[in-house]
Amino acid sequence: MTTLDLSWRLQGACHGLDPEMFYPDSDDHAEVAKSVCEQCSVRLACLEYALASREKQGVWGGTTGKERRRLLRQRRQSA
Repeated sequence: MTTLDLSWRLQGACHGLDPEMFYPDSDDHAEVAKSVCEQCSVRLACLEYALASREKQGVWGGTTGKERRRLLRQRRQSA
């Protein structure tokens, strides 16, 4: 089993912020978290981690769980 390099997490714009803001009640309330992700230098690494680990909840890499499921379907269809 390969160990993932998660050092990028320390560089995230979300580092040190309240994790609750990244787990909104609904996708409609994810805009605050997404706005943090927009300015993040490791957003793509975060998104790839969430896709690889099949994160179902929360905002990761500027996407909601629903958006990540859509991305995964698109990747499977184009493969």
